Amino acid sequence: MLDWIWLIPVIPVVSAGLLGLFGKRFLSKRVVAVIACGAILVSFLISLGAVLELRGLPAGMGGHRVSVAEWIDAGPVETEGVGEARFRIDWAFRLDALSGLMVLVVTGVGFLIHLYSVGYMAEDPSFWRFFSFLNLFTGMMLVLVLGASFPVMFVGWEGVGLSSYLLIGFWYRQEFCAQAGRKAFLLNRI
Repeated sequence: MLDWIWLIPVIPVVSAGLLGLFGKRFLSKRVVAVIACGAILVSFLISLGAVLELRGLPAGMGGHRVSVAEWIDAGPVETEGVGEARFRIDWAFRLDALSGLMVLVVTGVGFLIHLYSVGYMAEDPSFWRFFSFLNLFTGMMLVLVLGASFPVMFVGWEGVGLSSYLLIGFWYRQEFCAQAGRKAFLLNRI
């Protein structure tokens, strides 16, 4: 399961994309709810399995890192007295004790929030859009928590900021909701 930790944030992000692209025209509210809640539940189950497997690792290993792809490669960099080194940042995720606790909280509580939202948003005509945003928020929070480097964590932070803007301003036709979304977006930049 530890080698699957990259799926923990990817599943909600892919679900958000599917709901955003196909939710309005092709998916019923029931199917949207199953996809949205199911994505978070699967992420929770993978998280639980990975955390349990992490507990079995020898003490002092400091966690488990999974590199998904090479992201930034600036090539050789001259360093004083050492010679050449490569400046490279991988798109990678790291699971340790702290991030393990956080992924369980984000996916566990996130699943409960998704379940509650199914009933709360049942009559909203943009049901699909709300769950697309909520899955995106959860996925970006997981990128933030699992990011193995500051650039990956930064992508997660910015994704959480964007998702907050989208969720807070969800009822954008009401001016105070649109203003609150813009305020949240700007404060996140600061």
